[in-house]
Amino acid sequence: MIDLGPHALFIVSAYCGVALVVAALIGWTLLDARRTERRLADLEARGIRRRSAGPAA
Repeated sequence: MIDLGPHALFIVSAYCGVALVVAALIGWTLLDARRTERRLADLEARGIRRRSAGPAA
């Protein structure tokens, strides 16, 4: 392994912290996407459609 010198603990901690933040952001994005899909499905089930979808068939 590479010798990180006297600052090894700080370097490893910084990388772990960044990895945790990135994982949290990915998780938050996935949860938000699921919530948004559920809300859109609920709105469409109630008959509310997007204007870009065109007239209801």
